[in-house]
Amino acid sequence: MIKFLDLKAINDSFEPELSQAIQRVVNSGWYILGDEVRSFEKEYAEYIGSKHCIGVANGLDALRLILRAYLELGVMKEGDEIIVPANTYIATILAITDNRLVPVLVEPDINTYNIDPFLIEEKITDRTRGVMIVHLYGQNAIHPEIQRLVDKYKIKLIEDNAQAHGCYYGNRRTGSLGHAAGHSFYPGKNLGALGDAGSVTTDDDELADVIRALGNYGSRKKYINDYQGLNSRLDEIQAAVLRVKLKRLDADNNRRNEIAQFYCKTIKNESIILPKQYTSHQQLLTDHVWHLFVIRTCNREKLKQHLKSLGIETLIHYPIPSHKQQAYKKWGKLNLPITEKIHKEVLSLPISPVIENNAVEYIVDTINNYKG
Repeated sequence: MIKFLDLKAINDSFEPELSQAIQRVVNSGWYILGDEVRSFEKEYAEYIGSKHCIGVANGLDALRLILRAYLELGVMKEGDEIIVPANTYIATILAITDNRLVPVLVEPDINTYNIDPFLIEEKITDRTRGVMIVHLYGQNAIHPEIQRLVDKYKIKLIEDNAQAHGCYYGNRRTGSLGHAAGHSFYPGKNLGALGDAGSVTTDDDELADVIRALGNYGSRKKYINDYQGLNSRLDEIQAAVLRVKLKRLDADNNRRNEIAQFYCKTIKNESIILPKQYTSHQQLLTDHVWHLFVIRTCNREKLKQHLKSLGIETLIHYPIPSHKQQAYKKWGKLNLPITEKIHKEVLSLPISPVIENNAVEYIVDTINNYKG
């Protein structure tokens, strides 16, 4: 069986340094907000190209805390609108509604699956306070049109960088392009911890200060609480693990790119739609770190079962769009045909830094011999 993602093999590839880092934390006797977290925050901020990195418990909390901080600072208030892609994992939208803000869903570009930059302006109202872009599957989502709108309407640009660690837009990395960015280090991500973990990056001193306090019970100083905060902190063991893995992130992303390019060049099946690395409007080349390699096909279940029968594990990212989830049943009548088409057709193939070439070749041969 070719696993979709062999996390054990990935983590084994970092040994013995990974186990040594964990043992270092255990031996230190200090497990919350210590040297490992401070060191990772510094190293990751430098890597991303941001002034601040604040470690938090997970990627959802990273986005929640960004918006909560803007509420505390008076930049936003309950009922304000945040533009967000309709085609995204539900966590992006949960962060907005959790803060009693209003998500305004925008359809994706069918070629990139990211938010269509030319559909955003028609959704902007006098209640719009921000746009939250998602670098979905690892592909950069920023576009000159989005930056133009952010500047024109003086709204906040928030990046959901959960799937795009290391991705570039020009000479800058995603996660440093907006006013703030949320990052997830869930184990399956390009930069993955051994459990839940996340961070916020920003150049805004005041925002960083409020986020750090909010994630620590609303406290800057022990037992003194300035906000009604929550407990959302990156722990020392996860920080130590991430420090080890960060050193190899670019090399691992390069390996992912090699596999993706092989897929793109050698999969030849008329029933399969391969990823495209440009926007349909301007053929603007964009960077991609291939967190996921996502194809589309009209009869997805047939292909999925065919691959499974031949020992190839695949996943669907994501089978049900957010506006069709019971959690947002009030949106059930929204007309979002492009989003719904994508969710009905996408299928993710195995891709990781440790998958072997013969496995990749077998996947390609199996797909090329498939009769859709």
